[in-house]
Amino acid sequence: MIQVLQYPLHNVLESRARLGEGPIWDSTQNLVYWLDIYNHRVHQFNPATGKDLFFDVGDVVGAIATAGKDRLIMALRHHLAFLNTKTGEVTPILEIEGNLPDNRLNDGKCDPQGRFWIGSMSSLEKPQASLYRYDRDGSLHLMETGLTISNGLGWSPDQKTFYLSDSPQQKIYAYDFDSVTGSISNRRIFIDLTHESFYPDGLAIDSQGNIWSAMWDGWCVIRFNYKGEEILRIKLPVPLVTSCTFGGEDLQTLYITTGSVGLSQGEIDKSFYSGDLFALQTDVSGLPSYDF
Repeated sequence: MIQVLQYPLHNVLESRARLGEGPIWDSTQNLVYWLDIYNHRVHQFNPATGKDLFFDVGDVVGAIATAGKDRLIMALRHHLAFLNTKTGEVTPILEIEGNLPDNRLNDGKCDPQGRFWIGSMSSLEKPQASLYRYDRDGSLHLMETGLTISNGLGWSPDQKTFYLSDSPQQKIYAYDFDSVTGSISNRRIFIDLTHESFYPDGLAIDSQGNIWSAMWDGWCVIRFNYKGEEILRIKLPVPLVTSCTFGGEDLQTLYITTGSVGLSQGEIDKSFYSGDLFALQTDVSGLPSYDF
């Protein structure tokens, strides 16, 4: 039986972001970092004080991960870069898909071994997006091709399975994952949402192997078990639910980003809190946000 949950969901930051995305939990400082992609902002939210700061990084920013003390690694439109969270200085690392002007880098995440995985997005008519792995030695590896919008990356608790969402295809794929080499293989459809009117966006995974997927145009986050079966639907007061991450000292608080981009005034009137940051206290610990 699918449980539909409405409470206790808290609006922890009335940010009204255009496209809130990519939240991560910094356990060293007890902070939530999250993005407003089209406003070129990396936000730093302190749940204890409710204070939110942001850095204007000068470009579309699709993904981040912590990368040591006072530093983040970022996926900008066509570049990887470091951000110094004390000074705001942006240091470019390398270019990705600069030869594909209609593409841009999108969602990304570090695996437990500290490798940064980044997907790109392309037009729906020409699926030429890809998935990359950037290693600590500075090497870049092409991991998957033929995607439209690469989204929702994650690893199972036993590190044997890698998950990847292709949003327009309405599918979450599973791959066999080799944690030593960082290779993926044996792609299969893990969750098929083509019967729904919404699209899987970012995701988080808990310690029991459940997948929590934010649903674009879906007004919800859906929790799937390790078999890919829906077991919980968390309703939100906004349609464009974009991503989520586990945080808090016990990693039991689910932080959820949302967007407002493209909504008409009438739609915004019906979903006034679009673009805000939400939090939900769960009954399970999540996996941590891994460091580069």
